[in-house]
Amino acid sequence: MSKRKTGGRAGRIAMRQAPVQQHLPAAPGQIGGQYKPLNNKELQDILNAAFEILEDIGMAEVPDVVMQKALEQGCHINELGRLSYPRAFVEDIIDKACKSFTFYGRDPKHDIQVGGDKVWFGTGGAAVQTLDLDTGLYRPSTLQDLGQFTRLIDKLENINWFVRCCIATDIPDNFDVEMNTAFALVKGTTKPVGMSFTIGEYVAPIVEMFDMVLGGEGRFKERPFCKVHISPVISPLRYGEDAVDVMLAALENNMPINEIIAAQSGATAPATPAGMLAQTTAETLAGLILVNLFKPGHPTIFSNWPFVLDLRTGAFCGSGGEISMMNAAAAQIGNHLGLPTGVASSMADAKAVDAQMGAEKSLSALACGLSGANMIYESAGMMASLLGVSFEAFVLDNEMLSNVHRTIRGFEVNEDTLGVATIKEVVTTGEGHFLGGPHTMGAMERDYYYPKLANRDTPREWNDKGAPDAWSVAREKVRQILNAEPDEYVSSEVEKAIRSKWNILL
Repeated sequence: MSKRKTGGRAGRIAMRQAPVQQHLPAAPGQIGGQYKPLNNKELQDILNAAFEILEDIGMAEVPDVVMQKALEQGCHINELGRLSYPRAFVEDIIDKACKSFTFYGRDPKHDIQVGGDKVWFGTGGAAVQTLDLDTGLYRPSTLQDLGQFTRLIDKLENINWFVRCCIATDIPDNFDVEMNTAFALVKGTTKPVGMSFTIGEYVAPIVEMFDMVLGGEGRFKERPFCKVHISPVISPLRYGEDAVDVMLAALENNMPINEIIAAQSGATAPATPAGMLAQTTAETLAGLILVNLFKPGHPTIFSNWPFVLDLRTGAFCGSGGEISMMNAAAAQIGNHLGLPTGVASSMADAKAVDAQMGAEKSLSALACGLSGANMIYESAGMMASLLGVSFEAFVLDNEMLSNVHRTIRGFEVNEDTLGVATIKEVVTTGEGHFLGGPHTMGAMERDYYYPKLANRDTPREWNDKGAPDAWSVAREKVRQILNAEPDEYVSSEVEKAIRSKWNILL
């Protein structure tokens, strides 16, 4: 029997020494929609129930300015004394609503197209505690934390936009909190950003600051790089007046709107997933109506975030099969309507950077990514059921999201990837293996993602390196990023002018 050449070691060396691909096989913006928790009948039943809720039950606590607009456009007060939205009216609103828009970065390389089936991951949250890098324990979040988080995500390729992930609890005044939040965002990144506003009056001065950063009055309206987060509906089925005021100010300044419904199962919405989705779909449609009553077609994200309570204790549960499934279903419903969709994922209940964290985050991120949600919020950094945020979690989640994108991408089946000719050559005239061959090297460049943080050493190699765990590796990566010289995203001249005008504390 002839002895085959193994070539194993040489093949492995060739693979390790091959140039690293410049493109990512797991790049953001993959096409989702493979996971559909609802069949067609279930989806239609939920939509029909949502239309029925809006027409027969209707909305309460409607601000006068909204009531006037709605009545002018054919809506009416029903027998319950609530504002009724007829189904034909709601369907007309959906038809006229924005279906796709560009979410701008200050640097055009960060622009993303929102709509269709493209999947992007970003942040959200309003954590009041930060997992301290030095002690590994939670403490109140500060403005300094927010500035550091912004700098950190600027270097993480899978965080495609940044919404402030924590509240600066060290600033007592609400206006100063929001002005300093906005400044931290423009100081630390040129990616698209987002924030919320306590009242509508705060929007104009912050847009004025954005104009200063962009180089002139009106520049922000031309390329609005910051979206506003509002919760226009207080579940169940009531409007929130402050959110309406913020929305009107955002419309005036051409600011994209993320209208978020975050009902809680068994508390502010039915405990059954079907009932929960029926109500929250109705409420998210009520938010969509709100925007389009005043400015049809304005860029708006249909953000239905069904949240789950542990019905034994009443505690919010950021992770688990139910919340992952319901947010994926919410994306499926929004995509069916043709609207830009937003959902929430990766809101780990875990307090530590541990196995529980990894399992909880990856489960929900993968479900929501495969659902085809356009914008997946809370997807990195969030801990302790949204009460906390972690620097180390951000870098680990960033790598986790590469694997999620790779899964969403799937694989390509064609003559080349099937490789029948290569298989024939290897088993008949070749060396009897595929290591180092052109077919393998092509796949290495195209089909595989190689993690930078996850450990693939042998046990002996791992022991020899001091047996590092994920938490310590991530901490080292965070410090490497934050210890580097900061990028100058706001000129010293502009920063001086901003500081002279407002109480900037960063």
